[in-house]
Amino acid sequence: MLTPSFHFPVRAIPRSSGFALETCQLHQFAEALGNAVDARDAATFHHSEEVAVVSQMLARALGQSPDQAEMIHLAGHLHDIGKIGIPDVVLKKQGPLSPEEWDWMRHHPGIGAAIVNPVDAFRRHGIADMILCHHERFDGKGYPCRLIGANIPLGARIIAVADTLSALLQDRPYRQRTDLAAACAEIRRCSGTQFDPLVVLALESIMDKVKVFFNTRATVNPAHLTRSLSGAEDLGLAIAGKRIFEHVHAEVGIHGIG
Repeated sequence: MLTPSFHFPVRAIPRSSGFALETCQLHQFAEALGNAVDARDAATFHHSEEVAVVSQMLARALGQSPDQAEMIHLAGHLHDIGKIGIPDVVLKKQGPLSPEEWDWMRHHPGIGAAIVNPVDAFRRHGIADMILCHHERFDGKGYPCRLIGANIPLGARIIAVADTLSALLQDRPYRQRTDLAAACAEIRRCSGTQFDPLVVLALESIMDKVKVFFNTRATVNPAHLTRSLSGAEDLGLAIAGKRIFEHVHAEVGIHGIG
C-alpha cells in the first residue's frame, strides 16, 4: 500500500500557458476516469463530478489558492478510482456489507492511490495522498492509516465532506436519498468526529452556492449508460485502464507540471 508523504498544502505554482494546458489535460484525464468508476453503478452516476465541484468550492472557501483548489478538484474526480479493483458482488450489493465485504471496500483508497502514484503530477501535488486519505476521520477512527486531525491532508478532509454530501443526496442500494437540509444536518452532527469542524463551517458558509449547484444539475437517467462489468469485461477495463495510465505517464508524468 502506498505510504502517504503528506506534502499538502500544494505549492503555489505561477500560472503559465504550459501549466494551464497541462492542468487542462490532467483534468480531462481525471474526469474521464471518475466517469469510468461511476459508470460501473447507476446509483453513483455523476458522484465523482459532484465531489470534485463541491470540493473545489470548499477549498476556495477555506482560503486555498486557485491552483491548490484545482488540485483538490482533480482529486475529487479520482477519489473513488480504487473501486475499479473492488468486485461487483461487493460494490453493488443490495444491502449492508458483511465484515468481510467491508474489508474489501476498505482497500479502495489504497488501490486508488497506487493507481495514480506513477503519474508524477498526481504524486507531486498531493493528489495520491488525498485519494489515500479521503476515508480518514478527524477523530482518528478512519481508514486506512487511522490518521487524526491535521495529520490528514487538508484536501482529503475536504473531499470527505463533499463525498458524504453527494452520497447522501443519491439513492443507494441500502437506503434512499435524503434532501440537502437533512444531509447538511448529518454532516454537522459529525463535525469534530468524522469531519474537520473548519470544513463543516466552510460548507455552511457556501450553502447558497451548493444549493444552486445541486438544483441546476440536469436530470439524467443513467440506466442506458451503465451495465455490470464482470469476468472478461472487467479484464478488458483493467487492460484499457493500464494503457491509459501508461500513455498519460509518458505524456505528462515524465515532464510534470510547471
